[in-house]
Amino acid sequence: MKVEYGRVVGFLGPNGAGKSTLMRALLGLIRSDSGEAHIGGVPYARLPAPATTVGAVLDIASAHPRVTARAHLHTCAALGGMDRSRVDTVLSLVGAQSYADRRIGTFSTGMRQRLALATAMLGDPDILVLDEPSNGLDPSGIAWLRTFLREFADAGGAVLLSSHVLHEIEHTIDDVILIDQGRTVWTGALERLVAQDAPLEEAFLRLTQKGPLS
Repeated sequence: MKVEYGRVVGFLGPNGAGKSTLMRALLGLIRSDSGEAHIGGVPYARLPAPATTVGAVLDIASAHPRVTARAHLHTCAALGGMDRSRVDTVLSLVGAQSYADRRIGTFSTGMRQRLALATAMLGDPDILVLDEPSNGLDPSGIAWLRTFLREFADAGGAVLLSSHVLHEIEHTIDDVILIDQGRTVWTGALERLVAQDAPLEEAFLRLTQKGPLS
């Protein structure tokens, strides 16, 4: 599997297929039983400045509920050795300025998603690894995320994102990596996949041999 710069890649598969596990292995959070995961040709742990290379959103519940969004970002910047001036930049980038000084415990799921993305962008990375980034976003938030990811990739960044909302991700991604039971069953351009089965959901069901999605 390969993710190219300038592309948004959808990482798809049924529940339990191994998507989150692979993302965590890519980021050095767990050890792989076999195989290797490289970023720019080296394992994540050997990157000289990981936060300025890769931004990740894997768990939106990790922020302390009693601190404000701004305080959380300042802490993350300090711990990561990043410029604290980036805090205001990323708050603006994700549209979270209006609630930057509210406690995170009062946030909706969509607000937490935006904060998580702001945290991932603190180091101004050129790679994003996102696990279900549209969860909790309303329709306008989903449209915003789609535009954000498209602009990020068009500026030369690389995006790997997982999602179970196939009808939405189809409007966002360039390429597809589809896994089932820990193995790759499809990798390639989205247009090649949907040329055979339209829409994306039909191709997903055929390749994973699943029944209708609930």
